[in-house]
Amino acid sequence: MSIFESIGIAGTGATTYRKWLDAVSDNLSNMNDAVSTSQSAFQQRYVIAQQSADGKGVQVGGIALGSKEGRIVYDPQNPLADANGNVRYPDIDLSDQMGQLIMAQRGYQANLSVVDRAKDAYQAALQLGRSS
Repeated sequence: MSIFESIGIAGTGATTYRKWLDAVSDNLSNMNDAVSTSQSAFQQRYVIAQQSADGKGVQVGGIALGSKEGRIVYDPQNPLADANGNVRYPDIDLSDQMGQLIMAQRGYQANLSVVDRAKDAYQAALQLGRSS
């Protein structure tokens, strides 16, 4: 495997992890969005990763959506509450999302580290060529 191939593969990983970070960010920013019980709750996003078509790396195969049922909460003070005082919230767990965020962030950092190391190796090889 050449240095350029390793940079390309790490780039596909970084892109996939960035999409995962985007999905977690969407989930976290919408986890407290209340809607009336007649509407669907925000659907949690899940990134589906798969091997790239050329077999050299990974790509996002799609985004899966969670349940639109959400959870019903008694909140009669909410202006969106129905006649029984209930509203619908997304069924998103903060601790699960924080775990997902940490894993995606570490994966993203690891792939960027590979790119940095490959770049350093390439620059070192160029320096060897110049000093000869």
